[in-house]
Formats: sequence, C-alpha cells, structure tokens
Amino acid sequence: MSDSNFEIRPGSTDSAVILHVPHSSRLIPAKVRAGIVLSEQLLQEELDEVTDTHTDLLALQTLEKLDLLTPTPWLFVNRRSRLVIDPERFPDEREVMNKVGMGAVYLKGTSGAQLRPADFDGSQLLNEFFYPYSQALSTLVAARLASCGYALIIDIHSYRPKQHSNAINHGQMRPAMCLGSDEFHTPDWLKELFVKEFEVLGECLENQPYSGTYIPLDFFQSQRRVWSLMMETRADTFLDANLNPHEGLAEITQALARFISRADQVASSK
Repeated sequence: MSDSNFEIRPGSTDSAVILHVPHSSRLIPAKVRAGIVLSEQLLQEELDEVTDTHTDLLALQTLEKLDLLTPTPWLFVNRRSRLVIDPERFPDEREVMNKVGMGAVYLKGTSGAQLRPADFDGSQLLNEFFYPYSQALSTLVAARLASCGYALIIDIHSYRPKQHSNAINHGQMRPAMCLGSDEFHTPDWLKELFVKEFEVLGECLENQPYSGTYIPLDFFQSQRRVWSLMMETRADTFLDANLNPHEGLAEITQALARFISRADQVASSK
C-alpha cells in the first residue's frame, strides 16, 4: 500500500519486523511551504540539519543484505519532510519538544529561528498528514501482530555530529550509534542483540543523546508484544560532509541485517 504522504513496501507474510523511516525526506508540498517563513536558502540549510539524509537508502540496502532464511521485513517510509509534520511527536501537551517549538508541527527550527508564526494553527496539518500516517502505521503493526504474535519496529534515524542549539538536552555524549529504548516496549534481550552487532563499529550508548523509540499510540504502554527499538546513527559514520554516503554505509547495513536475522530467530522463542 502506498499513499502520496508515505510508502509501505510489503515484506514476507511471516515477518513481524517493520523498518520505519520517518525523517529521510526533504519534500514539502507547496501549500505547506507557503506557511513557512524562512527564505529558500535558510529553508534548505534547515533541511540539511533536520533531515535524516539517506536513512531510506540505509533501510533498502539492509533488505538486500539479509540472508535467504530471514523473512523480508516490511518497510514504512515517510514521503514528506518532518517540517510538514513530525509523525513521531505526540500531537498534544504530552510532547516535551513543545517547549522549544518543535512538537508535532514545528514552529521553530534547529537553531531556534522562527519557522512558522508563533500563533500558527497546526490542526489542518495534523488532520491531513499526521493522523492518516499514524493510522496506517498502526494498521500495519496490528496486522503483523495478528499474523506473527508480535511486531518489532526498528525506528531508523540519524543525527548530526554537532548538537543543535534548539535542543532539550545539552552536553550529552554523541556516540557512533545511539540505541533508543522504551522500558515497556524494548526488552533487554533485544537491546543486547543490538549492542552486540553494532558495538564493533564504534561506541554504542543507550538513550544518549536521543531517547525513546516510536510506538503507535494505539499500542503505547498497553501491548507488550509490540516491541520497538530506535537506531540513531551519527551521520558522519556513513555520510561525508556533503551528506553523500561513504564506505561506512556498507558496514552499518551489514550490522543491521545481522541484527534483524538474529532478532527474528530469538523472537520466535519469546
């Protein structure tokens, strides 16, 4: 199934794994661009900072490297920039990033500069983009849960080597790989498998500098068989200064493919 705002690439019917890529796109529809106050140059600079560049490529190349015994995961990719809506934020007062103007609909950018007017009403963007996206992903998770008895979301991100000034947490470590977890939805065995595969590529820290992982609200803190883990790869481990992939991409995709295969084997016994 595909939509103009997101793409679902079907996997194997016996795969419970969903690769979720929410922030790889730079595309902003013209009607949404009209509500953003940045000049075109500043907007492109903001997109360089805020986009998880080539994480969609990372996911696709990982699928190509899976062994033949591992069921093919499902792929869910956001086709719109997170400057349209950020599908991983809470759409209400629960979202901590509201404090810096970067909730589900961003009012400010990574530098703290105004992105939209302070009194901007984001309800139309939520209705058109956020809720349909959330519902589609929730439906996919429900289908994997019904088919396999569990669902595993691997939430694929990257982050810039230098901290953005408009951030909640300052002064945290910036390892090659950050593992984002949730106490309810990320079991210890899953974290251990992830660290084992990725620590050979560099330092791997949990919930630093980014914490948590995406779980559709329909299952959040209620369905323990919906597992989720966020991988936040520091961008310079696979991209050069011009945001083009370098040889590190192959190492990361190989490690992720091994992790998926191992997690699939272990999950069947849980």
